[in-house]
Amino acid sequence: MIRAFTLGVLCCTSFGAFAQTAQPGDSARAVVGTWEFSNADREKVCSVTFKSDPSPVGFKLAFDPNCATLFPLVADIVGWKFPDNDLLYLLDARGKALVSFSEVESGIYEAPTPGVGVLFLQNAADAAAPGRQPDELAGDWAIVRGSGAPLCTLALTATTASDKLALSVKSDCDPVIARENFQAWQLDRDELVLYPARGGPWRFEEADKGVWRRVPEGADPISLVKQ
Repeated sequence: MIRAFTLGVLCCTSFGAFAQTAQPGDSARAVVGTWEFSNADREKVCSVTFKSDPSPVGFKLAFDPNCATLFPLVADIVGWKFPDNDLLYLLDARGKALVSFSEVESGIYEAPTPGVGVLFLQNAADAAAPGRQPDELAGDWAIVRGSGAPLCTLALTATTASDKLALSVKSDCDPVIARENFQAWQLDRDELVLYPARGGPWRFEEADKGVWRRVPEGADPISLVKQ
């Protein structure tokens, strides 16, 4: 009995020491800190702080109080771990991954999540950093397929139209583009976004001075070229 008691004390002591000293690895330490947590359209935005303190599942984190209102699944998230298969996992109390983020570019993580849509994490410092401004991009832009001739010319303005920015069609458009009937545009996470009358938005990332490439890029690439 004495031996069993002694072993029990040693095990408990060892576990306690581990719990106090466990720390994220080198890759995970880059995640520690405050991040912007949002959906793809960013009409829902809050913040989450990843901590280095051990939790029963991975490490601790803390969401802004309004996160659970914007994203109900947040109420069940109690920990995180990274990297595991190069993914950043947000875990429930049983260690089940409720959200699985993959890094799409430096400081930005993306997680297609069933029943929720695509979620994003962006380093809070980067999210707050000033990016391109609408008046810098106002003017005439041609929609070009590959290296061919312009399919359509749009005039982007810095004038607010509802919650986005106004645009107008400057020339006759290729029927494929005309069907989209673009209504507005805006900048989102350093992406230039065109909004058609129906269907999902077209997103472009800056590829070169005066050239923005549609993402994700398909076999038939589309670009916006400043005129």
